Parts: sequence; structure tokens; C-alpha cells
Amino acid sequence: MEKRRVVITGLGAVTPVGLTAAESWEAVKAGKCGIGPITLYDASNMKAKLAGEVKGFDPANYMEKREARKVDRFAQFALAAAQEAVEQSGLDFAKEDPYRCAIIMSAGIGGLITLQNECVKGSQKGFDKISPFFIPMAIGNMASAHIAIKYGLKGMATCPTTACAGGTNAVGDALRQVRDGYADVVLCGGAEAVVTELAMGGFTSMHALHTGDDPAAASIPFDARRSGFVMGEGAGVLVLEELAHAQARGAKILGEVVGYGATCDAYHITAPAPGGEGGAKAMSLALEDAGVAPEEVGYINAHGTSTPMNDSCETQAIKTAFGDHAYHLAVSSTKSMTGHMLGAAGAVEAVFTAQSLMDGFLPATIGYQEPDPECDLDVVPNVGRSADIKYAMSNSLGFGGHNASILLKKWEG
Repeated sequence: MEKRRVVITGLGAVTPVGLTAAESWEAVKAGKCGIGPITLYDASNMKAKLAGEVKGFDPANYMEKREARKVDRFAQFALAAAQEAVEQSGLDFAKEDPYRCAIIMSAGIGGLITLQNECVKGSQKGFDKISPFFIPMAIGNMASAHIAIKYGLKGMATCPTTACAGGTNAVGDALRQVRDGYADVVLCGGAEAVVTELAMGGFTSMHALHTGDDPAAASIPFDARRSGFVMGEGAGVLVLEELAHAQARGAKILGEVVGYGATCDAYHITAPAPGGEGGAKAMSLALEDAGVAPEEVGYINAHGTSTPMNDSCETQAIKTAFGDHAYHLAVSSTKSMTGHMLGAAGAVEAVFTAQSLMDGFLPATIGYQEPDPECDLDVVPNVGRSADIKYAMSNSLGFGGHNASILLKKWEG
């Protein structure tokens, strides 16, 4: 049976470099760094001083102020990104079968801000005194639930919690939902907001975070000087739709999702498998799923976290999956500008990858100064460039050994 084709009809994002997908993409094209000193709390007595914070976000622009007090920051980001994506898609859900419309929204951790605040309150005032909204604000599925409630989506509503791979898993799982006929429309992506003392302290104690104070030398994927990732926050949402369904309503098609691969290293709770075996297999599975030869891919939006082990293992994985062609494609990390948004990272990077295909532009890995012989691919150093590419891949690799890759295709009508 011929597979149903799955297209992108809406994009939305809230990131450290912009409050919309369009604004974020223009900043990425310009090589703008969204990393700076932490302002969300007093970090003066902590080792990690920098983060990729979302700037100027006002939840009142997306919901009533009274309602916003009952919604954790990560879910507020999700609702904002979803609103942008739905508006761009032109969908009127009142005209859709609600049971044919689904939502898959990842969160790596969920409402950690609420969790931290309520734990402090409980320890001070007694745990029977914490907010009655604590649980529905803290649990990770609530971004998915809030979006479903807002738009009346009654199909599958779920939340992949696969650490840093979750956003990409959400897009890939949405592809399968539409392609296999379970849904006609799926809103998918991820959201995260964990620039908190608790999260930053936890990642610092495991030596995962960069602890310097120079934003230009903080998140520097593939650079020999890299010393850890920089925490980011935000959300990304894509509207995926069955091709005939989109065409029947006259939707503008932005791109096509054609392949998905997901694996587990089954190796270690935090470290990737030696040589990036699981990541390589995820990439190969995505290519096989799409029926696309490695030589047809022109760009990879890499996981590229700026940790010594991740970047070298991902480089080796790309070489394994793509062979000699690895040296003939571009491999950049937009985390150099946004920091690492955990469960939102793959979603935002899927948005950037779609925009890269639409505009024929390869975003740079900014801050790149000292080449690492173990990361010897074309990382699009410092300045992005125009390129007419047909296929682009986005990779995400998460703690626990979760690996996910999606393959996108330029829409050619």
C-alpha cells in the first residue's frame, strides 16, 4: 500500500533568539547569539552563570493573566508556539473531525520551576499548604494537554519524555500517526523551561554544563575548546498534515517530513555508546524509511551540544551513516546560538531545518575558532551560507541512550 505523504503547514517557536519562528530564524540566519548572563534568578553563588533565556516573553499575550498563573512556564511557551503554528497553517479545527486531530508534545523534565517553588513552600509552611495546582502545573504532559484543550484536539495526545531526543521523537511519531492513517493533522514538538537553581545545580554537579562567563565562548559545538553545554529554554511546534487533506483546504505547504529513525544505545545512563553506534543507526533508519540515498542529503542540523563526548561521537556516527558523503554535506549546530533546550531542542531544530530548506540557507555554528581533529566535518563555521538543498536531517541524542533522526524534504509542489 502506498504511504500517505506528510507535509508541514505551520511552524511556531519561542526561543532565546526570538519570540516567533520567523523572528528566531532571522536571528539564526544572522548568527545572533541568544546566550547571556542568567537573569531568572541570582546565580552569583553558583558555578554556571550563563543560559539561553527567552527574553521579553509575556504569557498575557497568549492567555488570560488569571489562567497563566496556573500554567508552568514550559507550557506557556508551548501554547505560544502552537498558536503561531496553527495561525500559519490556516486550520479551523471547528471544521475538522476532532478525533482525527492529535497532539504530540515533548518535555524532557516538565514543570521544574513549579516543582522547585512548591518544594520550598512546602518545607517552609508544611506540604499540605502547597498549591492545589502543583500537580497539574508540574507534570510533563501538560503542554500537550493544554494545547489539546485549547483547540479541541481529541485524537491521541501524548508526551515523549526521552530527554534531549524528545522533540525529535515527537515529530517522528507524528509523521507515523499521519502516514499510517491514524490522524489527518498532528501538532507536534516540544517545550522546556528549566533555567532554575535546581536544574542548573544538578547539571553542574555532573560536570555537564559550561561554567565560564563569556557568552561567545560558551556554547561552541565541535570546537576543541568546548567544555559543556549551555542551558536553553523555549518551545517549537510543527503542524503536520496529510498531503491531500492540506491541498483540499488550499493550505500553503512549507515542507515535507519523509523519514524517521529512532534507536536506543542500551549502554549508559548519560554517555553515548562508543563511536555513536546508536545515533548512526537512527540516521540510517531515517534514510531507509524515506527511501533516500545518503548522497542526496545536503545538510544535517546536528545535536551538537558542545560537550566533548557528544560532538565527537556524533561526528563518528555521521561518518558511519553517510560514509564518504559525510565530508560533502554541511553539519552545523544551532545550539551555538540557542543553547540546549532539552526536550524542546529537537522541535526547535526541526523548525530551523524546515526553514533552512525553504530559504535555501545553511545556518552557522557560531563561536567556532579551534578545529578538533575528531570533529572534522564541514560545521559551517561562524557564517551561514546559501545552498540549494533538497533533503536535510535533524538529529537528537538524549541521556539514557535515546537517539532520534528525522529527514525533511524541500517542498517543490
